[in-house]
Amino acid sequence: MSVVQTGLRALQFLWTLLLISLIGNIIHDAYAGNPSIINYDMFVAVFGMLSLIYLIPTSIKDGMAIPIVTMALDGLNTLFWLIGGIATAAYLGAHSCSNEGYASTNVVTNGGPHMKRCREAQASTAFLWFGFATFAATTVLSIMGGGGNVNMRGGIGGIRRGAPSMSQV
Repeated sequence: MSVVQTGLRALQFLWTLLLISLIGNIIHDAYAGNPSIINYDMFVAVFGMLSLIYLIPTSIKDGMAIPIVTMALDGLNTLFWLIGGIATAAYLGAHSCSNEGYASTNVVTNGGPHMKRCREAQASTAFLWFGFATFAATTVLSIMGGGGNVNMRGGIGGIRRGAPSMSQV
């Protein structure tokens, strides 16, 4: 499972890096300011990148992980990326960036040059959804694998696996 989790962490890093680049470019090209959703998307990307500073090494070496921290970071990232994907898609609506009337009046696109801002916003929405999918997968893996010993009261239990030792026989 460590290979799968490490691969998913690499994908999360890719989606986060792409999201930071796109949202940063949207912020840089702001003509009429940035709506709050653009700032939230940047928060999601930065939180994801900061989380990955801890999560990537723990997926490579299992002994470094603190299961409850891993589950909490994965869960928060899953929630933040889901909210970002839904909200950004709702702000954008399902329109073509070639429609000048839409691009010039939409609060997210703000009439960027050559519909560049519109396309960047649509691409960032897609990467938010890709990031959500990978964080949801690692959340499930961290609950099943690394933190699989969680009891119903939310604490870490000591479920022993395998045969009893000689002192217990």
